[in-house]
Amino acid sequence: MSSCQRVARPLAQSLRQDRLILQSNSTHLLRAFSRTASRQDDTITTTTNTSAKPPSPPPPSSSSPPSAENKSELPMRERLMDRDTTTAPWAERKLARMGTPPIGSRRRRAALRSSENLPFEQLPYQCFQEARRFLKEDRQEKLRHLAKEIAKIKRLEATPAEQVPGGERKKNLRLASLRKYIEELKILVDINDPLVKRRFEDGFGDMNKPIYRYLAERKWRGMPYKIITQRIEQLNIVPDVLPKFDPIADVQLFFRRIKVDPGEILDSRITEVPPRLKVQVFNPGERLVSVAVMDSDVPNAEDDCFERRCHYLAANVPIAPDQPSLPLSKVDKETQLAVPWLPAFSQKGAPYHRLSVFVLEQKPGETLDIAKLRELYSARDGFSLKSYRDKFDLTPVGFNIFRTIWDEGTAGVMERAGVPGADIEFKFKRVYSLKGPKKARGWEAKRRKPKYKSLWKYSMNIHGLNRRRR
Repeated sequence: MSSCQRVARPLAQSLRQDRLILQSNSTHLLRAFSRTASRQDDTITTTTNTSAKPPSPPPPSSSSPPSAENKSELPMRERLMDRDTTTAPWAERKLARMGTPPIGSRRRRAALRSSENLPFEQLPYQCFQEARRFLKEDRQEKLRHLAKEIAKIKRLEATPAEQVPGGERKKNLRLASLRKYIEELKILVDINDPLVKRRFEDGFGDMNKPIYRYLAERKWRGMPYKIITQRIEQLNIVPDVLPKFDPIADVQLFFRRIKVDPGEILDSRITEVPPRLKVQVFNPGERLVSVAVMDSDVPNAEDDCFERRCHYLAANVPIAPDQPSLPLSKVDKETQLAVPWLPAFSQKGAPYHRLSVFVLEQKPGETLDIAKLRELYSARDGFSLKSYRDKFDLTPVGFNIFRTIWDEGTAGVMERAGVPGADIEFKFKRVYSLKGPKKARGWEAKRRKPKYKSLWKYSMNIHGLNRRRR
C-alpha cells in the first residue's frame, strides 16, 4: 500500500461513516451541496411524540408529473431516464438519440440527485460567495466602460460628416469598428458569470443575447465542427458537390426523433418520412434559407458514371438564433416547398449513396420564386447545387450528411415511393490485364533446371499458390 493510500484511508472511512449517519437520519436534516455545520436559523425542531402518526400524502394524480417525493417510487429504469438527475451512460446516450439530451454536466446531475434543491446563487460556501462578489464588481466596471462606448457612438452619429477627418467614409468605418467593439464588450460583461454558464449548460439560455450565441458557437467549434469538416473531406463533398465550402452554422439531423451522426448509414425504411433539422446560427436576426437534399451517387450504367438527384428542395424558410427547429414535413407547400421529399434508396450491387443536406442563406429581404424552382428542378435528375447556388445568389452556411445502401426494406420503399428499378442489380465487370506473363527472374529462374528439382517444392509446387504472374 502506498503512502497516499495509507493517509487517505482514515479520511475515506470517516466520510463513509458520516454518510451512513446522515442517511439514517431524517431527510430534513441534510444540507444541500455542503458538509459544514448547519446555521442556527436552519435548525428544524422535532417533537418526541412517537405515538402520533404523520398524515398520509394524497394519492398522486395520473395526469400530473411525479414530484420529488414520489420519484423514488418509480422503477429504476424510469428514474434513470430523467433528464435532470440521470447519471447512467446508456441513459444519456438514449436521451441524446431521442433529441432530449441530459441537462448540464454529470457532476451537476449527481449533486441534484443526492441533495435538496438549493438555489445556485445561495450555495453556502464562503469562497464561492467571495468569488461572486469579485465577479460582480468586475461586471459593474465593464458595464461602465460599455456605457462610455455607447455614448461615444451617439456623439459620432450626431457629428456631421464634414467635421470628421476623412469624411463620410471614415465616419462609417469608425462607427462599424465601435459597434463591433460594443458586441465584444457585451460578451465580456457576462462571460464570467456562473449563473450565465449554468443557464447555458442547462439549455435555458436566450439565444437572442450575444453571450449565449458566443458560448454556443464556442461549443460547436469544438468536436462537432471537427467531425463535420472531417466528413466533408473524407466523403469528398469538396470538390464533388461544391468547389469549396466551410460551414458556419450547426445543422443537426433527426429521423423519427433519432439523431443521426454525420455520415451514418441509415436503413431505407427510416428515411421514408422527411427529417427534422435543427439549424443553429450564431449571428443575430431572422433570415430566410433554402434547404436542399441531394444524392450525388446515382449510377448511370450507359455512360459508366455517377449523376445527381434532388431528393428535397424548399426555399423561403425563416430561421433565427432562438428558433432552430426546422421540420421539413411542415413547410408551406404553396410558398416554400419546391420539390417534395423522396426517400433515400440504393440499388443492389451499387456502392453507398451520399445524401447531403445543405442549408443556403438567401439575400436579406429577397424571396425566391417557388414556381420557377418547380419548373427547373421538378424532374429531380441532373441537379447541381453549384448551379442552384450561382443562379439565385445563395450562400451555403450549414451541412449534414447521411448514407444509404441496399437493404432488406429498400424494395418496399422504392415500390411505395413509385420508383422503378428495384429488380436491377449492378455487378462489377472484371477487367483483365493486357500485359503478358512475366518471366521468372533471379533465384527462381536459376533453379528451374532439373538439377534443382528437389527445391521446386519450395518455389514452384506450393499447394494453393499460382506462380504465374501478370
